Amino acid sequence: MRIAQAVVALVGAGLLSACTFNADLGTGGPTGEPSSRATAQTGVDVPEQQVPLDTRPQARRVAAAEQAGGLVKLTGQGAVSGVVVDPGEMRPDMTLVMENYEVPAQDEPVLVIAVDNVPEETSTRRQHLWRGLLEHIGWTHGNITAEPYEPGKYGGSVECFLASLAETGNVVCGWADENTAGVALIPNSDLATAASVFVAMRDDIEV
Repeated sequence: MRIAQAVVALVGAGLLSACTFNADLGTGGPTGEPSSRATAQTGVDVPEQQVPLDTRPQARRVAAAEQAGGLVKLTGQGAVSGVVVDPGEMRPDMTLVMENYEVPAQDEPVLVIAVDNVPEETSTRRQHLWRGLLEHIGWTHGNITAEPYEPGKYGGSVECFLASLAETGNVVCGWADENTAGVALIPNSDLATAASVFVAMRDDIEV
């Protein structure tokens, strides 16, 4: 049963312009960045830019909501055990959320990872988290196209891509705004449904 039966329909897909990045991890890690950044064309890493927190207009935080987008946080054996994905640099004033959320009638949960008070550009942190998720699922099939979607009430940007050779499968989504970044691995889904799930979950995890 698809996730579509557990969540509301997509709120205005709002596709802008797709970006493609090389996700061929192989044994040496990712080789590129989303093409919305210069590294996709040149292969040259862009240094992380430190963004003073006091210049950001909205200093929102993230929290491990008991329910996110109507999905219930798993505890006990179903909960995340240890650090599944490297979240990047974590400072004392930052919050890390790394949780599994149960999808009705499915064995695989939605894995959500989010951080706040990000010291670099939040889109850079989102890309770092994306690469971690791709490594987590063992993606080795090259280029992926990420599509932008309507971000919901918190604004910023939301993008999703299909990490599957079929039309449905693992979908990876991510948001980035002034202060926070978050990603999710949504199994057994299509892009439009996963984007809807992700935006609804974000509304409960970002506060």
